[in-house]
Formats: sequence, C-alpha cells, structure tokens
Amino acid sequence: MNPDAFNMSIRKFLKRVGVHSQREIEAAVEQGISTGKLKGTETLPVKMTLTLGGTELDVTFDDKIELE
Repeated sequence: MNPDAFNMSIRKFLKRVGVHSQREIEAAVEQGISTGKLKGTETLPVKMTLTLGGTELDVTFDDKIELE
C-alpha cells in the first residue's frame, strides 16, 4: 500500500461526499420550505452511514441540522 496515494484518495472521497451532501441537504430543505413541509425554523435529525467494501466498516453518524 502506498500511504500517500491512500491518504489522497480518502481526502478526495471525503471532499466529494462533503460537497455533494451539502448541496443535497440544501436542496431538500429549500424544497421542503417551498412546499410548506418545513417552516424554516426546525432542527432536523440527520444520519449518515459509512461502509467500506471488503472490510467490516459500517459506521453511522447521527446528528442534527438547525435551520435557525
């Protein structure tokens, strides 16, 4: 294993996940507000699961996103 290549690959993946996740969350909240399902003052539960093929990794992150 090349530690430098491995590290860079992980960083690229996390950057892509972070950017795309933020866009998806923003779009979902904007749609929720525009359709009246959300008021824009909520605190929303959020969950993300990380798995890695070929390994036993299966981690879930639970948190909340505050709209105000």
